[in-house]
Amino acid sequence: MSLKILGTGSYLPPKIVTNADLAKTLDTSDEWIFAHSGIHSRHLAGPDESTVTSAVRAGRAALAAAGIDASEIDMLAVATCSPDYLLPSTASIVQKELGCVNAFAFDMAAACSGFVYALEMARGYLTLHSGTTKALVIGAETLSRIVDWHDRASCILFGDGAGAAVVGCCDDGVDGVCHSYLRTDGTGYAHLLREGGTHAPIAEGPRPAPTLQMSGKPVFQFAVKALPNVVERLCGEAGIATSDIDLFVPHQANIRIIDSAAKRLGISRDKVFTNIDSVANTSAASIPIAVDEAVRAGRLREGMNVCFVGFGAGLTYGGILTRWPYL
Repeated sequence: MSLKILGTGSYLPPKIVTNADLAKTLDTSDEWIFAHSGIHSRHLAGPDESTVTSAVRAGRAALAAAGIDASEIDMLAVATCSPDYLLPSTASIVQKELGCVNAFAFDMAAACSGFVYALEMARGYLTLHSGTTKALVIGAETLSRIVDWHDRASCILFGDGAGAAVVGCCDDGVDGVCHSYLRTDGTGYAHLLREGGTHAPIAEGPRPAPTLQMSGKPVFQFAVKALPNVVERLCGEAGIATSDIDLFVPHQANIRIIDSAAKRLGISRDKVFTNIDSVANTSAASIPIAVDEAVRAGRLREGMNVCFVGFGAGLTYGGILTRWPYL
């Protein structure tokens, strides 16, 4: 019995905001933003959209691709750092909206590494509960509601959206080869921070709600080291060279980070999947959106060595190296 990604799905809000649009209210330009991040545009949620609505749309798409009913899902995990509420969990509402009546549901709060973390939790659960058990793992964000739109150094980087994957047990005679590596460096927790919890609750009155605060330089320095370190660790465990990776799907944070890692690892650029130019940084939704796009574009084929790597607030980082679509 092995595990397999049975279907993927994604959702991007129809509203597109270009760098030129941002330049109308910020002291910036399309040239500057693209040169520093690789981003040309991003999708932003409309007034009737939220993290829940995006997660539901991506989840429905993944269920349809897998050809299964929502009632067959036993575990539902939603990775997000922009939940609709502090409580209940976003996953609880998504469970209701999708009709996953037999699933236990929870949120994964690991920011940009959230989907990788949640996928590994699903892999562990399904391994212990083999048979017909299935999991739905979703990464969903509405970052446009928590960024500071007056801070040109950070607001230009983020977008909204959701991606999802259905994982299930299968018995088709193929052994999955999967390696994972998850870590956290809590010493850097303050580099990416949004107040609003019990330590610094949202105040009533004229004070604006807290927004995402980011120290760009230390986050960049952390990422350019963490990303290749994770890949090297995974390849070492798998006993393969980095050049044996057929498709590398990193968190879409900054094109300079991605290019730096690919160069250090000796991975040719044609093996690196990116969509940051039109999607921007969607945190926990980043990797599953990219994976679904790669599937629909024919870039992910059975038997390929594929590596997913996330890194972000926490500071969290980690990756999964597997033989697609098995886990």
